Amino acid sequence: MTAPGAGCGTGTDEPFAQRGTEWYQQPLGTDPDTDTVDPAAAPARPRLTPAQAFDALYAYCAPTLVQQTYLLTGQRRLAREAVERAFQLAWHRWPEVAVDRDPAGWVRAAAHDYALSPWRRLLPRPFRHREPPPADPTDRALLSALLELPPPYRRTLLLYDGVGLDLPDTAAETEASTPAAAGRLLYARATVTARLPQPVAPDDLNRLLAALPSDVRPGPTRPPALRARADLRARRWIHAAIAFTTLLLTTTALTLHTAPDHYEPPVPPGTPVQGVPPRAAPGPLSKTEQKLRAKLRSEAAAGPERLHPESH
Repeated sequence: MTAPGAGCGTGTDEPFAQRGTEWYQQPLGTDPDTDTVDPAAAPARPRLTPAQAFDALYAYCAPTLVQQTYLLTGQRRLAREAVERAFQLAWHRWPEVAVDRDPAGWVRAAAHDYALSPWRRLLPRPFRHREPPPADPTDRALLSALLELPPPYRRTLLLYDGVGLDLPDTAAETEASTPAAAGRLLYARATVTARLPQPVAPDDLNRLLAALPSDVRPGPTRPPALRARADLRARRWIHAAIAFTTLLLTTTALTLHTAPDHYEPPVPPGTPVQGVPPRAAPGPLSKTEQKLRAKLRSEAAAGPERLHPESH
């Protein structure tokens, strides 16, 4: 098996990748008549623009990645969605992806991470789209055995036997040590081969994995439309970030405006004072006091009678 830089599906047998020279590997503006021209006298060929390079990577890797993510999830719709989201992320980070030693491996890792994201297990059952099983008994048993494996074991088996990575690269992409990846691979191989209706050698799993998703293809999304969606998604995130920042600044300014600008010590609670007699409340008026009150109310409000009491 070869290094991962050989393409989306690596290995000499390339179970997931198609052999031959893809269209994007041909120099721009070539034709068969120019093959006999002296290379030293030939004019310099134009380099690919970022959009052309991205479109070429998508055309070369998308079919393979959709087949791989289908084996990881068993869902065609999720497989296509994972691949599209991975390429959208690649377009957002194209300066980083373009200089990566393995751009196809970068996109493959992003697609596999999205397809196996743990938060999808929290979705209600109506939102989980389960595809009908394959008609062939061997394919049906193989897909069922794959989906029953834990996601790290499933991904390890796919990368090693399906994509063709060697064990250290498989361990690196699954974020595990090499001994741990080897243990996962042996367990996955034994579990899958035991579930098949006919005995199959572990080394023949790559052939079965390549033949299982043969009818799975990318959706109708073309690379220019995918790039447009990626740009639109990026603009929406930028607008959301600007709106959130504006709301945060407004809230902070309002808080600073309404907050007190000096310290006010709290009022301490009152303490009882010993030795002070309680305040007595006035009791009811006697009959004499009631007569006097009635007389005072009936007399004029001013005059000598108010100043000089009558003598009896």
